[in-house]
Parts: sequence; structure tokens; C-alpha cells
Amino acid sequence: MRVISGLYRRRLLKSLPGMDVRPTADRLRETLFNVLCAGNPEALAESVWLDLYAGTGAVGIEALSRGARMVYFLESSKAATDLIAENLKSLGIGSGFRILKAEVGNGLEQLEGSGVTADFVFLDPPYRAQDEYQRTLAGLAKSELVNAKSVVIAEHEKRSDPGEAFQTMTRSRKIAQGDAALSFYRQIALTIG
Repeated sequence: MRVISGLYRRRLLKSLPGMDVRPTADRLRETLFNVLCAGNPEALAESVWLDLYAGTGAVGIEALSRGARMVYFLESSKAATDLIAENLKSLGIGSGFRILKAEVGNGLEQLEGSGVTADFVFLDPPYRAQDEYQRTLAGLAKSELVNAKSVVIAEHEKRSDPGEAFQTMTRSRKIAQGDAALSFYRQIALTIG
């Protein structure tokens, strides 16, 4: 597993043995960032990210490599948070991030309480934990962590579907690649009258 592009391009990242942590594949991560940048390499400059169920931290580290100003890594596993810290240290990244060892719901409450607003939110719960998708997406839809400019991205199995809409947040795009898929969500504007 490696960083795809940016300041830390081609640098290797470590993972944990076994199947408890399933890092986003290099190819799928490349597709994700190609979609978000849409031909503009500066599109992520100074952005704020939430990397939920962060695992190895590969997505958040990729965002930092491409110019993100701040990445919040949320992960409940101590082994995974230690690994994220190790990966960041191995790349010489000493600032622009915060690692929260917490269940995602609790971590989101902490961040919301501190006034964070994210430009991009990436979530990749364990595929077997299907209820985490609905719980997290529904929570984000009513959270002040996201706004009309935010993009929420869920990585999921191609054969499963996290859902089309959550309150005022609706899926705008879905991309399948191999056995995995990415669903992109945005807040929709409500018109009154």
C-alpha cells in the first residue's frame, strides 16, 4: 500500500495483519481522488477532512499529501490508531492532523462540539457492519460537521447499498470498481414556499 500522489507520492504505508483492517485499495483511492480533483490538482488545497473508521489512515494521509490543511482520523481500535500515528511519523508528518480513538458517533460529537466543519468526509466501516453506514450517514445528515459544500463519501461493497438519501443528504454519484464501490453524498438545498 502506498501514497498515490502529492508530496508523499510513492511512499509506502503499513497495514495490520489479518482482516480486521481492510485498507482502501490503491486503485480505488486513486479513483476517489481523481473524482474529487476533477483535473484540478489544487482542488484539495487547504481542505478539512474527516477520515472515519480510519484503519491505516491511508485516505486521510493521501489527502494530506495532496494539500489538505487538516485531517481528523476517527478510529476505535488502539492498534489502528497506533498504526496511523506510525504511518504519519514514517512520512515525517508532524502537524495538520488529529487522531481520535473513539467510536465514530462519540468522535463526531466531540468534533461538532469544537466547531469543526468538514469539506470532505470519508467513511469506510467494516463491510460486515452494514448498520454503521446508515447510522453514520444519518448522523452526518443532521450534523453541523457538514454543509452544502461538503462531500461525504462512503466506501462499501458493490453488492450492498448504504442508501440513496438521509434527511437532506442525497447520493449524487456511485462508482463501482472491482468488488468495492464509492457513494458520494451532498446536502440538498431546501426551498421554502
